[in-house]
Amino acid sequence: VIRAGRLMHGKTSMIHHDGKTIFRDLVNPFEATRYHSLLVNRANLPACLEISAETAEGEIMGLRHKTLGVEGVQFHPESILTAVGMDLLRNFLKLEAVGNRR
Repeated sequence: VIRAGRLMHGKTSMIHHDGKTIFRDLVNPFEATRYHSLLVNRANLPACLEISAETAEGEIMGLRHKTLGVEGVQFHPESILTAVGMDLLRNFLKLEAVGNRR
């Protein structure tokens, strides 16, 4: 984890994603709300993680463990400014209910 070059508290970014799992059937890119000043350092990313979403500037906004089915995002899907947030959360709940991660 490293400090971001700019603060993103209450600001939005366009998020580009891979269309898998929690991002299935979401518009690409979509606008999402951010509230942070830290980023994942791409240079130190473990081989067990894959990037599932990022900004146009290459800031990592989503990670997925390659075998464990664990995912994380670096934006706020619950925010009113993230229009596809409820769809993303629905996708997450469907994955959990079915036990299907791909």
